[in-house]
Amino acid sequence: MIRHFTVSAFVSLNGATLLHWHAKNQMWLPPGGHVEPDEDPLEAVHREVLEETGLTVALLPTAPPFAYTNPPQLPAPVTIMLEDIAHHPVDGPHQHIDSIYFTTPQPADQAIGPGWVWVPAEALRANTPLAAADGERTVEIAEDVRVLGLAAIERAARG
Repeated sequence: MIRHFTVSAFVSLNGATLLHWHAKNQMWLPPGGHVEPDEDPLEAVHREVLEETGLTVALLPTAPPFAYTNPPQLPAPVTIMLEDIAHHPVDGPHQHIDSIYFTTPQPADQAIGPGWVWVPAEALRANTPLAAADGERTVEIAEDVRVLGLAAIERAARG
């Protein structure tokens, strides 16, 4: 099985998390993508969020680092998911080993790029379907995205 390392970044602020309609996957997703060669996961998080949304973000750590400085430590992701990718024009069926991080915009008052929506915690809790990009239908947010989105909002509220 071919596997790719990827990252996803839940960007949360003021009781909402940032999602966009992913046309290829036909679902609502946070920013993210493949970890490039010679790039660590945190570099990938910052690059993907900036490329996709126009935002610079600060990572919300999951735990304090251990009491040593050498070798350097990278903050752990919130979770790591193994995602089956059934159809791909180049790689065919494969899997993503997806490191999930929680972030917040830094500074908070940045403008976001087109196609992104702030989804409030209430909509995630109620499983409120969102309008797809075609405007012709509404689509429920996948359970993992809803659960992680709510957790990211709660973590961002704690600062």
